[in-house]
Amino acid sequence: MLDLAIAVSDRSMAPDQYRYVETHAWWLGTFGLHQHLTEHRVRQWVPARPEREWVLDRELTGAQTWLMGSAQEAAEDGFDLRDVAPVGRFRARYGEFRTDEPAEFDQFCGPVTPRRGSWQSPTPQFILGLPTDPAALLARLQEDNPGSWFGPFAAAVTTLRTALVPAELRAAFYRALTCLPEVTLKEHVLNVDGVQCLAIVHDAGRTRTELLIDPADGQFAGERDTLRTDSRCGLREGTVISTTAVRTALVDAPGDIPRS
Repeated sequence: MLDLAIAVSDRSMAPDQYRYVETHAWWLGTFGLHQHLTEHRVRQWVPARPEREWVLDRELTGAQTWLMGSAQEAAEDGFDLRDVAPVGRFRARYGEFRTDEPAEFDQFCGPVTPRRGSWQSPTPQFILGLPTDPAALLARLQEDNPGSWFGPFAAAVTTLRTALVPAELRAAFYRALTCLPEVTLKEHVLNVDGVQCLAIVHDAGRTRTELLIDPADGQFAGERDTLRTDSRCGLREGTVISTTAVRTALVDAPGDIPRS
């Protein structure tokens, strides 16, 4: 196990409050032979009582970085930014959003019952069922996720990405991940918003993944994926193919946006 010293804490949440989770992301997109990073803003308001209405805002800023090809060439081939991802405001109990169609106005995704969840699609119910002992959590990660594409590290990042993992369990995740092979720690790593983070780095396979952590409270603060080898589609080793910054806060109502 690597020497990991990081404080984890949670702010007390009142029953009627919401956890605000904002993700600023540059995600890889492909259109024919054209490869690009597109800027996304995703904001979510998660109620303290999960049976209440959750709210999700998805926005495409219009900014792009072309890794192969160009905006002009892609446009000539029929590229349309509106096809990249669903945008708009969505509402759903238990966070069961249906984003198959763009929402031009507030879209309520009707009454549902909570799912159990999984490593690929973690829910509050699934998260609360995970062990807080690092050794037990590591064993669960390895047993449930034996694959190379979606292995223990990817499963942990997917869960932490929700920003709904309580402090004690976050600490267990970080301890468990430092026991995995090909994992290192880096300090003073900046996320895409320039916030200084601690990084747990998984350097294996085709992609190096950096799990970024806010050293103040141990909250998930983003991630970065970088190619370790040339890709089949022509992207070169060292190309960043995904980078995000995540911030969280407590607010009193869905739609409230805290100051930076």
